[in-house]
Amino acid sequence: MTRAASKACARCGRTFAWRKRWAACWEQVRYCSEACRADRQPSVGAAYAEAIVALLAARVPEASICPSEVARTLDPEAWRDRMADVRAAALRLARAELVVVTQGPAIVDALTARGPIRLRRGPRFTASRA
Repeated sequence: MTRAASKACARCGRTFAWRKRWAACWEQVRYCSEACRADRQPSVGAAYAEAIVALLAARVPEASICPSEVARTLDPEAWRDRMADVRAAALRLARAELVVVTQGPAIVDALTARGPIRLRRGPRFTASRA
């Protein structure tokens, strides 16, 4: 494996780079840090990704959704507490090109975007994938 290799964290979606200590086990590395490894919740992340895909599939192809809609769908009472998880799921879907993250008319990087974002269908979007 080359040093330039990188992959997305299975928990938070951030991109992390190859490290020398992972030379023998790079294929098995899934998390960017010990905190993400300890806090892995694949079923929760999958639920948010499925909700994003379902909301986008229910709308016309040009429409977008707000991440708060996803959070409100899954947890109407404490939706604000779920926003970080929704954005992490959106980041993973954006890395897979299933969604596009926008601010106003501009497409932005989900990892570095600050402030309100919207999600719309990406080039590889299909309603059956999450």
